[in-house]
Amino acid sequence: MKQIILITDGCSNVGVSPVVAAAHALSEGITVNVVGVVDQGEIGELGSEEIREIARSGGGLSRLVGSATLSQTVQMMTRKTVSHTIRQVVGAELKAIMGEESAELTDLPPDKRAKIVQVIDEMEETAPLEVALLVDASASMKPKLTAVREAVRDLMKSLEARSGESRLAVLRFPGTGGEEVRVEQAWSNRLAKVGELFYNINMKGTTPTGPALLRTVRYFAEGEGKGGLPAEGVPGSSAARRLTKDGIWSDYVV
Repeated sequence: MKQIILITDGCSNVGVSPVVAAAHALSEGITVNVVGVVDQGEIGELGSEEIREIARSGGGLSRLVGSATLSQTVQMMTRKTVSHTIRQVVGAELKAIMGEESAELTDLPPDKRAKIVQVIDEMEETAPLEVALLVDASASMKPKLTAVREAVRDLMKSLEARSGESRLAVLRFPGTGGEEVRVEQAWSNRLAKVGELFYNINMKGTTPTGPALLRTVRYFAEGEGKGGLPAEGVPGSSAARRLTKDGIWSDYVV
């Protein structure tokens, strides 16, 4: 199972619509979930609406939170979306076996329903899971980065506690030197050096959420060791490399 968890305050202002980009991610089998750390007032309202639309288009969940509850929300959403994805798969299998008219768990006899629920619960813990945490690093998010670091740390601990294989990558946008996305932590199943994440960021006013989502989809498809986009190490290490800008993806149209 593949998920993007986007942490943003909304109001993208560069490139392709993030709603279109989220629909593309879903078509590639990647669920897009959005945690909105929004401010009050008109800007906050606009950001909140965009956050809900992105999640709806990406087949995922959205939550609006304050910095103090960001960490718990990211963990909760990861768990809930894993369960949601598995139940969708099971529902599709039921439709194939039973037909459209009797395709709900509630339509099954209690003994069979209990067995399927047990399988779903087991799959939630054992199914392979890849989570790309995509962090808005535009200027308005600067006061919230400490909370984001805590969220990364706690999410990795939560994934490490699963019995199934779990991997986490951390990306932020915009990058530096014209790049749309920078990989802060390449795919890993071990706790990252959270204190080194988002090191020496020159935060900008632009918010290219749509292009960043498209680049993250490509990172899933072609990640490290597959001949595609290079994954970066922790900033400051010799392994750190840039994701170069690709005009085709910037101009992507569904």
